[in-house]
Amino acid sequence: MYKFGYYDQICATVQMAACPLLGESLLGYEPTCYARNIEVRNALIFQMATLIIDVIALFMTIIMIVHVRSKYTAVGRKEMVMVFYLYFLLVILDFITISGIIPISSSVYPYFVAGYLGLTSALCWCLMLNGVVGFQWTEDGTAASLWTFRLTSLVIFGLMYFISIGTFKEIGSLSKSHPIGLFIMYFIFNPFCLLVYVVLQVVVVVHTLDEYWPLGNISFALIFFVIGQVLQIFLSDKICEGIKHYVDGVFFGTICTLLAVMMVYKYWDSITKEDLEFSVDGKGNTWEVKELLNEDDEFAPYAGQAANTVGYAGVSFANTASQYGGQGYASQQQVHPQYQQQQQQQMHPQYQQQAYAPY
Repeated sequence: MYKFGYYDQICATVQMAACPLLGESLLGYEPTCYARNIEVRNALIFQMATLIIDVIALFMTIIMIVHVRSKYTAVGRKEMVMVFYLYFLLVILDFITISGIIPISSSVYPYFVAGYLGLTSALCWCLMLNGVVGFQWTEDGTAASLWTFRLTSLVIFGLMYFISIGTFKEIGSLSKSHPIGLFIMYFIFNPFCLLVYVVLQVVVVVHTLDEYWPLGNISFALIFFVIGQVLQIFLSDKICEGIKHYVDGVFFGTICTLLAVMMVYKYWDSITKEDLEFSVDGKGNTWEVKELLNEDDEFAPYAGQAANTVGYAGVSFANTASQYGGQGYASQQQVHPQYQQQQQQQMHPQYQQQAYAPY
């Protein structure tokens, strides 16, 4: 039976990084079933399947960061990339804490776990702030916006880090047997931030965009996250026993979290478009002739020459590949019909022959 503010039943179901540091026992809480470990050069590696997913998550995060940074004119680009930076660091700490690279008995292990928990809360907070960017409370990409993200995320990280270390070391009124502060931050504050982000994005899409397709992306992100948490927190021991200790709920929870992050990226990419005014086009200059001479006109062979002559009637120069804008520019010069007729007559072979006839 799960009880508010207690980790005993949760840690009996799933192997979490903080579980060995909680409880009255020196060994902390242990899960009833966990994934098999492997031995590499006299060292035990835990959660090998989950570690593979972590490596994949690192590569996918790098790809998402590169794509976000490449959208130079997208709204909230610099703010959103902070989320993926935090997720990248979070995956690295997850790899370190669950693999056994740093032994649980090590004196530095609690500090790495506290850093992991702090990054988790900072990530959720930063994502929630990204939900506010669409309401233009301040201009995105400015120093005010970026430093608001950085400083507040740092405060949340420091708060969660202090609560974690205080709980592990039993500083003040914080207790390992009843980690109420840790429980509130991890299981209430973090989901609250994610829920606020989803609600804000629904409001932005409904009241701002002309299409509702992006709601599918954010819905899938929410579904993947919820499924991952259910499999990890409530069904991990049953999965472990059913698959005979090959994997447990941590494996599926890590996969679902990665899919949720990817869908958040897909959602952001779908609602932000490049501003063509500042995009660079690699195509060559395209010149367009608005009005050409009729095919049956006796001067039709000279149409190409006339199109390349500046100042002729009906010629429009449209530089559609200008590096200063995707729309280009156009200018037309209107010539009096009488002057146009004189120009066309001068191009006739008879007049050209007279022009070059010897004196």
